[in-house]
Amino acid sequence: MKLISCVEESHSLVQLAWSSSTCAHTGKKKKPLSSIIKEVCDGWSLANHDQFALQHADSSNFYITEKNRNEIKNGAILRLTTSPAQNAHQLHERIQSSSMDAKLEALKDLANYSRDVTFAQEFINLDGISLLTQMVESGTERYQKLQKIMKPCFGDMLSFTLTAFVELMDHGIVSWDTFSVAFIKKIASYVNKFASDISILQRSLAILESMVLNSHDLYQKVAQEITIGQLIPHLQGTDQEIQTYTIAVINALFLKAPDDKRQEMANILAQKQLRSIILTHVIRAQRAINNEMAHQLYVLQVLTFNLLEDRMMTKMDPQDQAQRDIIFELRRIAFDAELEPNNSSGSIEKRKSMYTRDYKKLGFINHVNPAMDFTQTPPGMLALDNMLYFAKHHQDAYIRIVLENSSREDKHECPFGRSSIELTKMLCEILKVGELPSETCNDFHPMFFTHDRSFEEFFCICIQLLNKTWKEMRATSEDFNKVMQVVKEQIMRALTTKPSSLDQFKSKLQNLSYTEILKIRQSERMNQEDFQSRPILELKEKIQPEILELIKQQRLNRLVEGTCFRKLNSRRRQDKFWYCRLSPNHKVLHYGDLEESPQGEVPHDSLQDKLPVADIKAVVTGKDCPHMKEKGALKQNKEVLELAFSILYDSSGQLNFIAPDKHEYCVWTDGLNALLGKDMLSDLTRNDLDTLLSMEIKLRLLDLENIQIPDAPPPIPKEPSNYDFVYDCN
Repeated sequence: MKLISCVEESHSLVQLAWSSSTCAHTGKKKKPLSSIIKEVCDGWSLANHDQFALQHADSSNFYITEKNRNEIKNGAILRLTTSPAQNAHQLHERIQSSSMDAKLEALKDLANYSRDVTFAQEFINLDGISLLTQMVESGTERYQKLQKIMKPCFGDMLSFTLTAFVELMDHGIVSWDTFSVAFIKKIASYVNKFASDISILQRSLAILESMVLNSHDLYQKVAQEITIGQLIPHLQGTDQEIQTYTIAVINALFLKAPDDKRQEMANILAQKQLRSIILTHVIRAQRAINNEMAHQLYVLQVLTFNLLEDRMMTKMDPQDQAQRDIIFELRRIAFDAELEPNNSSGSIEKRKSMYTRDYKKLGFINHVNPAMDFTQTPPGMLALDNMLYFAKHHQDAYIRIVLENSSREDKHECPFGRSSIELTKMLCEILKVGELPSETCNDFHPMFFTHDRSFEEFFCICIQLLNKTWKEMRATSEDFNKVMQVVKEQIMRALTTKPSSLDQFKSKLQNLSYTEILKIRQSERMNQEDFQSRPILELKEKIQPEILELIKQQRLNRLVEGTCFRKLNSRRRQDKFWYCRLSPNHKVLHYGDLEESPQGEVPHDSLQDKLPVADIKAVVTGKDCPHMKEKGALKQNKEVLELAFSILYDSSGQLNFIAPDKHEYCVWTDGLNALLGKDMLSDLTRNDLDTLLSMEIKLRLLDLENIQIPDAPPPIPKEPSNYDFVYDCN
């Protein structure tokens, strides 16, 4: 690399344009950065070249180091400025100035420079984090009197201090476990004191969230200092960013709470009407919901449904009278039969016979002792809870379903008990009850925020759907699994439309009758006939290598186009992107960081890092990836694991990926395996192979003898001279 021109000099700063070329090397070795800086200093008669450094002249102001110099783009303007160590030392002294104006300006500069990890490391080495925490703990008290007469200045000063702190901690250099209770108390107090100062409130909430997520000890301290009641008012404002940070803190407290405390916290959230506040001020507010807010709502939805896991995994104790009373209550509501107190042995036998008959009508598998039906987990006791809720809150529908089926022939009855148990299990699978929230998912459902007992109401709608579908299919007990598959398809298709309320969800299901599902399936299966005869199988075997080669070329072409990947960070506040693509000759992978998500392809020359394909040792996926072995609050979750893959090269080199979606994951793992001469084993390859094989076989089986297939489509015919033949419906 070499500096090709000097374009500006201002005070002691020199701005230069940077070029990357073959003449950038001295002999076979790259010229050290220190030598380049020395040359520039000598050219401008500047002494002590070791106190200078190169820095990007754009808004980022990031320092150039040996580690990141390869990321500099051709023609980038750099600036010669004081070194990170020198700058950190100067700012360390300036923020302790007795002059308010000087202190404010220094803190503003510190907040800006702290985004750079090179500067951050130097400032932290000077014990800068401790200085900032001391300023927060005691400095605010020192300026209490000044606050009244110069409130704007004080607010800005505190805002810049907290911003610098957040940026420095985001680099992960310092452990969160090192902070005192006094500091936590101060940050928590700002959530109440500075509700009108958006910047201070935002940074205070961000600090509290990071403390809770990154340290168990700090979670306990923060939980003692901040209450849900203090957070709720911030959701009732109009600033979506503040609302997002507030929900993020609530989610963090929810996620880190011990199992025995989560239900207690959920009760507090219900008392404070969190759900209705979010519905009114966030979901139904007159503005679009951004991705970060959608993610936080998704996390809250998942954590709320995960409260059901305990009941889902609890088996029924057949000897527990309180649990058996629930089954008695289901029978009583359905048949309105009161127990007659009679101790004679004859009446007991008669009563047992009557119970057995009624339990059979209720659709339990075990007619004698229905409690045995709830010993399987999942769904455990959760199924019984749902049945009781349906019986009590939708009594007419419950009685109608039970009596309808008890009056049908045995083989055509829809067993309410068995159906409820299997349906509860299915709904838990659909909503992934018990799984940790994904770091990348934004898939929240507004309808679940419209009711305090949304899961139970969801069940009530779906059990009525199941009974309706059973009748439409004219199903018998042998068709039970088929009915469940259709019902699952109906539910999944309705959920994909993101209904805004449970009533709208119910309406969507009404339009997805069994007849409609059959039409959809028929449409999707069109032209996918099953060819199983021996000649067809032989033909498949013959043309399969050609199809696989076609798929391989498509995958490699997609790698040549490249993909934008997102870097995950601890707080998920600012998305960072990087791009990777394969060279046209399939010999080199080009990759590099991006400031924002690109609109199209990123040129090779703007991606500074390279990895020869010949150096790749292996491609690993899922749990085997190095970045998936790290321990973190949300790392080990199923969705991220399914999208993770890594390239291993040299002895310890690695390039870690998290694909934006399952399709890109399949494309990249297939393409990389193809480059290494390995089989492509993804689901996408199997689907593509089946589709292309089917199309190719159908084409070859067409009777095209003596039929000439034109190379170009036929011409569009001329318009008719008149339109007298058109019938006007009006």
